Amino acid sequence: MKLTVPEEPAVPDVGDRAAESTTTAASTESTAAESTATGDANESAASNAYALVGGEAGVRTLVDRFYDLMDLEAEFAGIRALHPATLDGSRDKLFWFLSGWLGGPDLYISRFGHPRLRARHLPYAIATPERDQWLRCMAWAMEDVGLALGLRERLLTSFFETADWMRNRAG
Repeated sequence: MKLTVPEEPAVPDVGDRAAESTTTAASTESTAAESTATGDANESAASNAYALVGGEAGVRTLVDRFYDLMDLEAEFAGIRALHPATLDGSRDKLFWFLSGWLGGPDLYISRFGHPRLRARHLPYAIATPERDQWLRCMAWAMEDVGLALGLRERLLTSFFETADWMRNRAG
């Protein structure tokens, strides 16, 4: 299965970015702000990315499929090599992080504090091929777990911005 990733945008200078992006996928959705403005808080809660993915069970399923694909598919060998032999800890950390990033409970922050994503990824050689493998693996996982096309596209755009910021090597 060949999935494509969004076209690479121009990468701004470090000075153009905040020290560390803390924007969540849920906060990029205009529906939450619009719902709150109209007084429909229930619609806001039901339409955030966390809820649309399926809440705790949906995020766990997505993360498990992502790491299953990473383990099984040869095209993801580059990013698999960056991970420990067992993926249990990686699965938990991504689940905890995505839960908060998608607008659900801040499980990662409650355990470890601010994610400091870029700093935590600096020890690993991440260039364009690794970024693109991660994005293809996540796109495939989102499709496999049955996320709606529009949601997959919105999330992939947000994932791209974050994954692109993780690049720390030329290439």
